Amino acid sequence: MTSEAIRVICPNLKCRAVLSAPQAARGKTVRCRMCGMKVRIPHIRSIAPSTTDASDAATSDTSKK
Repeated sequence: MTSEAIRVICPNLKCRAVLSAPQAARGKTVRCRMCGMKVRIPHIRSIAPSTTDASDAATSDTSKK
């Protein structure tokens, strides 16, 4: 496999198996091989907020005190 696999933990509290799915499975539902529960593979995460957004939030928090 050329791209990295996506690793997701089964949400079933009695199972908690680590599932590995290909990048092509993003946004789709797969089945856990251990317990049979259907698990949705998340889409690509959005990029983290820029440092200017974080500093603006910190400045507004300190000005309120």
